[in-house]
Amino acid sequence: METNNITLRADENNVGSVQIADDVVATIAALAAAEVEGVSSVVGDITNEVMSKVPVKKLTKGVRVDLLDNNVTIDLSIMIGFGYPIPETSRQVQEKVKNSVETMTGLTVKDVNIRVASVNMSKVK
Repeated sequence: METNNITLRADENNVGSVQIADDVVATIAALAAAEVEGVSSVVGDITNEVMSKVPVKKLTKGVRVDLLDNNVTIDLSIMIGFGYPIPETSRQVQEKVKNSVETMTGLTVKDVNIRVASVNMSKVK
């Protein structure tokens, strides 16, 4: 997949611009989603214990980022643990991802679309 850069507007001091690779936004989204209780994984990533050793491409495999006029749309595929309510868990993921991406990048997150790809049967409540 080709990496695109998101260019933020220059500040009033006109010192320069800031470019953020869309893979960075995808990584922020994947890590934020993985922090929500009930989310077993972002489809395409692996467990948290080895996350520091995982190449970014594998971590963000289940994440797609689209940018239009500094508005970001994020599509996530997640695996939910058995016994967790899908609507509530998905809403928590949407809020966590939106807050994390907006706080860390300054971009406006328009949509966070969740696709529940599977249920992890080994994580019974």
